[in-house]
Amino acid sequence: MFEKSTWIRLPRNVVVGHGVLARAGETITETHLSGQPLVVTSPTPRRVAGDAVVEQLRELGPAPELVVVEEATFGAVERVLDRLDAVDAEYLVGVGGGKAIDITKMAAAERQLGFVSVPTAASHDGIVSSRGSVPEGDTRHSVAARPPLAVVADTAVLADAPWRLTTAGCADIISNYTAVRDWQLAHRLQGTPYSEYAGALSRMTAELLVERSGDIRNGLEESAWVVVKALVSSGVAMSIAGTSRPASGAEHLFSHRLDSLVPDAALHGHQVGVGAIMVAYLQTGNELWPDIRQALDDIGAPTTADGLGIDEETLVRALATANEVRDRYTILGDGISEAAAREAASVTGVV
Repeated sequence: MFEKSTWIRLPRNVVVGHGVLARAGETITETHLSGQPLVVTSPTPRRVAGDAVVEQLRELGPAPELVVVEEATFGAVERVLDRLDAVDAEYLVGVGGGKAIDITKMAAAERQLGFVSVPTAASHDGIVSSRGSVPEGDTRHSVAARPPLAVVADTAVLADAPWRLTTAGCADIISNYTAVRDWQLAHRLQGTPYSEYAGALSRMTAELLVERSGDIRNGLEESAWVVVKALVSSGVAMSIAGTSRPASGAEHLFSHRLDSLVPDAALHGHQVGVGAIMVAYLQTGNELWPDIRQALDDIGAPTTADGLGIDEETLVRALATANEVRDRYTILGDGISEAAAREAASVTGVV
């Protein structure tokens, strides 16, 4: 008897376009969320969109509560949970970039509540994924959560965000190329479950941005449209797979290792982009990395250690020891020598 089963959680509504922030209240109504809302945001996103969302929510029912967070930490998640319990809120709205939305989704998962994602920057695929990422000490935890019930992505707001955040989002998506290859490798060598559908969707989003990289430009709202659609697709791929594997391989391990060696040196997306160049070389030799590097260069994302603000020795060490970050099989296996890491960085022009 066939006994396999799965539960795929996906957003009910994804509203993307110019001026759709004004439809946040309408979108929330269509999800059938009701009762006391709790809005989670951070200082800049609050000014950009958070206060506007709060005003719309006032018209739907009980006045919303507001929590402003500074960093994505487990302590911040606890703060949100404490406020949830204090006001007996019935759903959450995350307004901002990665940290506000990650905190919101983890709190929502802990209390089994629905939440809505209102991104103010297209900086990574966490705006719609079922994973949250939180640093703690020298490590970064990828935590299972629930995807949002709805996403409201205003391309006018996203296009007005600092360009480096958008290029980080692009680099994060482009790195799906190497993440999917690592996932396939783990499936063949370690028996890791693999989803053809999720893998194909993730790879397609990377191909989309590589093909359109020459058209993605600062200040163009159409660029924000292209990027946010790719971010949504990548997040959906992770929800389908039930794992971050479609968008997280050795290039993400490299980025997390950098975080422990040189915290806050560069944006996560930029780090995984540079990591993807070197990982692609390790995976395929000269087949793939030139296209990845060219696409990153086209959009203005860093392609070198200097571009990340990291010295050569630190970068080489991070690649050589990235396998230590978590128990996830990738092309790095049980680790590579510093000589091999240096060759990958040198041949690809990263150093």
